[in-house]
Amino acid sequence: METPENEIFRDSISTVTDEGKRAWVYPKKPEGRYYEWRKLVSYGLLAILFVSPFLKIEGNQFLMFNVLERRFNIFGQPFWPQDFHLFVIMMIIGVVFVVFFTVAFGRLFCGWVCPQTIFMEMVFRRIEYWIDGDRGKQIRLNKMPWNGEKIRKRTLKWGVFFIISFLIANVFLAYLIGSDQLLRYVTDGPASHLSTFISLLIFTGVFYFVFAWFREQVCIIACPYGRLQGVLLDNKSIVVAYDHKRGEKEAGRAKFKKNEDRPSTGKGDCIDCFQCVHVCPTGIDIRNGTQLECINCTACIDACDKMMENVGLPKGLIRYASEENIEKKAKFTFSPRLKGYSAVLAILISVLVGMLFLRNDLEARILRLPGQLYEHKANNIISNVYTYKLVNKTNKDIANVTFKLLSHKGTIKVVSHERFSVPQQGLAEGTLFIELNASALEGDKDQLEIGVYSKEDLIETTTTAFLGPRSYN
Repeated sequence: METPENEIFRDSISTVTDEGKRAWVYPKKPEGRYYEWRKLVSYGLLAILFVSPFLKIEGNQFLMFNVLERRFNIFGQPFWPQDFHLFVIMMIIGVVFVVFFTVAFGRLFCGWVCPQTIFMEMVFRRIEYWIDGDRGKQIRLNKMPWNGEKIRKRTLKWGVFFIISFLIANVFLAYLIGSDQLLRYVTDGPASHLSTFISLLIFTGVFYFVFAWFREQVCIIACPYGRLQGVLLDNKSIVVAYDHKRGEKEAGRAKFKKNEDRPSTGKGDCIDCFQCVHVCPTGIDIRNGTQLECINCTACIDACDKMMENVGLPKGLIRYASEENIEKKAKFTFSPRLKGYSAVLAILISVLVGMLFLRNDLEARILRLPGQLYEHKANNIISNVYTYKLVNKTNKDIANVTFKLLSHKGTIKVVSHERFSVPQQGLAEGTLFIELNASALEGDKDQLEIGVYSKEDLIETTTTAFLGPRSYN
């Protein structure tokens, strides 16, 4: 089946030429109200990104994702491997939220919040505009032979790019290993932690490659989110859209002529100036409709509004709008699809909040020692040996910890000490014996409930299996 002539542009992505080569994008520097709002949002998020690893709440890093030691801090609250089910719920909530938001507002996340877009458009491209100049100057510099000016500008730009990439890699390392550990590594010097330093340089190279060369290809080729639009968006979704009804009209697009009575000519409001194309960071023509390359960055809205103002036509030819709004002037409504996603999201958030409230400060696990059977002692006493592991999730030591049987009459003997402490954000482990009278057993394998006490306060309960002889039932 042949592609319709007006849809041929969809047969290939915007950054690849007909010969299959890279079509380098030189976007014009955007300016306008949306761009100013995006700068405020972007620099606020960048501040949060750079400050969070070094901000502490009650001694806990505000955000940390220490995969190697399986320790995580979220908003200053520590989480351990035992809390993995909470992470699963959080990840599901994140996915549902992205789906919900995309159905309602398209790729708003990509244009305003995505780290790739923020770093690329608000950091690296702004440096590029400062060193190389705007679109025209960048194109001329690229075609220029390697003379003194080009070598000087390229060296300066690539050097600044590398320094920023190295800084970003350090910040991400602080999220992974903790800011205290990172500062200690910096103080000790690279030679003392060579393997970590080499890993840091590798990540620096990755960031440099992405922002200096791969650039918008991340959004177009590597990121799967753009392709999700095809199944998530509908004609009610609000996206950055070109109002073809107003822009084309009966006579279609046409260049602007001074002092003409444009409405009487039947020409559309689009003056075919290509400013929306020149300013696009992914090199598309928004007038072709919604495309997977579009990251909803609003640069085309600002460019079009400026041109409309210059020629005395109403703004909003390109704007946030749904297809239904453009075709039928319909207002945004909360569709049954969005209501369904909202209900699922509300249920998941309620489950997560409930789990967080039920989350204990101490995680206790008592397991029978592998390969060991019960021991039959004098006075009809049956003894089992166990290992215990207690994880303290708080920022305070838990002192005077003891164990007590809650479900059966018997004794618990902790090897080497009866009372002990569990250090803050640490663990205590050891061995204990549980002794029961055989007459208290209901079968050859009973479930015991054990209470963990700090002084006289019950702080956690756990269960474990107790083996006994078959003859006592």
